[in-house]
Amino acid sequence: MPRTSRAASPPISVSRDLHPTEGARLLLTLSQAAEGSAAYSVAIYTPTETFAAAATLGEDGSVELAPTGAPPELHAALEMLAKLTARGAAKRREDGMPAWPARVLRWRGAGRGL
Repeated sequence: MPRTSRAASPPISVSRDLHPTEGARLLLTLSQAAEGSAAYSVAIYTPTETFAAAATLGEDGSVELAPTGAPPELHAALEMLAKLTARGAAKRREDGMPAWPARVLRWRGAGRGL
């Protein structure tokens, strides 16, 4: 009999590879948080390539994103994710949570913004 979890569902395999089979994965990883701003390392993973850069997010919703070398639509999707993260910082702080999440990972593909 195969091992199962406490909920009696079969175990699943999770890949650590962030390259999707289609679309793109957008990743923001917190490098340093300061009062009112945060530095993130950012990356875009496609099935065949990885584009990386740095970004500075401001609690006022501002984003300074270094060139990624990605196609314009992927760069724009990453910039929008960074802006949404920045705009939510003050609310997260009000709710008693860390203003800057340690990691933000989103998938975008056909029908999901790409």
